[in-house]
Amino acid sequence: QVHVVESGGGSVQPGGSLRLSCAASGDSYTHFCMGWFRQGPGKEREGVAAGYTGDSSEYYTYYADSVKGRFTVSQGSAKNTLYLQMNNLKPEDTAMYYCAADPVCVMTYGGRWYDPSSFPYWGQGTQVTVSS
Repeated sequence: QVHVVESGGGSVQPGGSLRLSCAASGDSYTHFCMGWFRQGPGKEREGVAAGYTGDSSEYYTYYADSVKGRFTVSQGSAKNTLYLQMNNLKPEDTAMYYCAADPVCVMTYGGRWYDPSSFPYWGQGTQVTVSS
């Protein structure tokens, strides 16, 4: 059993910033591919960003076009932690944000990082609201 816990959501004005944190733990896994997804009211869940550490210890990141240049995904000192720094937030960023983890890293074997089905373990979500 793998547990995923997010934190850091809140309400900000347009142009503001928030930082989301996520930690995955469970069983004997110490390394995960991890991603951030969001789901706005009446919308499908969509991939925001994802990252993983490759065999050469290089960290690979992926972003949705809508957040490139504004959001930054990073890994903590422990490979089971993931952060999402969100800058210049817009009202359309308002959504429930979910962290997802996969110890098998299907996304690196032809999987699609932005596809929710690539990740078997999910957190409960943290709300981000951008409004003036």
